[in-house]
Amino acid sequence: MSSLFYLNKYLVRYKWRLLLGALFLLLNNVFKIENPLIVKDTINEITKISKSGLIENLNKLFVLKLTAAGLYILVSLIAGFFLFLTRQTIIIMSRLIEFDLKNEIYQQYQNLSFSFYKKNSTGDLMNRISEDVSQVRMYLGPGIMYTVDLFFLFGLLLYRMLSTNPHLTLYVLLPLPLMSLMIYFVSSKLNRKSAKVQKSQSRLSTLVQESVSGIRLLKSYAVEHEAEKQFNTEAGNYKKESMSLAMTNALFMPTIILLIGVSTILTIYIGGIQAYQGQIKPGEIAEFVIYVNMLTWPFASVGLVTSIIQRAAASQERINEFLKIKPEIISVNNSPVVFDKRHKI
Repeated sequence: MSSLFYLNKYLVRYKWRLLLGALFLLLNNVFKIENPLIVKDTINEITKISKSGLIENLNKLFVLKLTAAGLYILVSLIAGFFLFLTRQTIIIMSRLIEFDLKNEIYQQYQNLSFSFYKKNSTGDLMNRISEDVSQVRMYLGPGIMYTVDLFFLFGLLLYRMLSTNPHLTLYVLLPLPLMSLMIYFVSSKLNRKSAKVQKSQSRLSTLVQESVSGIRLLKSYAVEHEAEKQFNTEAGNYKKESMSLAMTNALFMPTIILLIGVSTILTIYIGGIQAYQGQIKPGEIAEFVIYVNMLTWPFASVGLVTSIIQRAAASQERINEFLKIKPEIISVNNSPVVFDKRHKI
C-alpha cells in the first residue's frame, strides 16, 4: 500500500471533489436507511388495523399502502440522486487524476535518454502508461467510493440497529468478525497474485509488440512457428495467473452471502421469540432483515475493493520505479535554441 502514497498529491489537488463526493455519499446513505423505517411502520400499522377487523378497514389499508409506496419511491429517488452526484464527483476525480498521471509518465518518457530505451522493452513501457494507470484509476474511483460507502452505511446502520434493539443487534453482528478474518486472510493472497498477474501481462505485451514490430524479420527467417510458440507460452502463463487470482476473488461473494444468510436466520429466529414474548413488534423484525441485507453489497464490495487496491498497489509500484529513474542528460535551459542568421544549417 505504501506505493499508493505517491497519489496523495493528486488527491490533495482535487480534495474538494473528493470531499463533496463523500458528503453526497453520506446523504445517499442517510436517505437509504429510511426505507426500512417506512416498512416497519407500515407492517406495524397493518397488524394493528387487522386486529380490529380487516373487512371494515379496507379503505384505510389501501390508503396506508399507497402512502407507504409513495414514500418509499420518493426516498429511493432522493438517495439515487445523491448517488448520481457522488459518481459525478469521485469518478470524475479519478479520470482527472488518470489524465494527470499519464501526462507525468509521458513527460518522463521525453526526459529519459536513448540508452534507457535500449535497456527496456517498448511493450513494458506501453503497459505502464495504459494498463497500470487504468488499475490505479480503479483504486481512485470505485475503490475509494466503495470504501467510504462501507464506513458510512455500516456506521449509520449500526447506530440505527443499536437504538432500536441492542439485544437483537448483537446476534445479527455475530458473523461479522469471522468475515473480517476471512478478508484479512484472502487479502495477503491477493497481493501476491496481483503482482504476478501484472508482471505476466507486461511480458505478454512486450512479446506481442516485439513480434508486430519485427514481423518482416520473422517472415524473412520463417520463424513464425517459434514466435507463436513463445506467445502461447506467455499467454498460458498469464491465463494461469489470472485464473488463480479469479479463484481467490471468487471466495468472497459466496462466503459473504452465507454469513449474511446466517445473520438473517438469527434475526428471524431471535426476533420471532421476542415478538412472541411481546418485547418487539413484527415490523421491527422486517426492519432488521432489511438492514442485514443492506449490508450484503458493502461487505461484498470489500472483496472487490481489496482486489482493486492490491492490483493498484502493484501497478503504482511499477510506475514509481519508472518515475524515480533520473535522466542521464538533464536539460538546464528549456528555452528554444536561437541560431545566428550568419550561420547556415
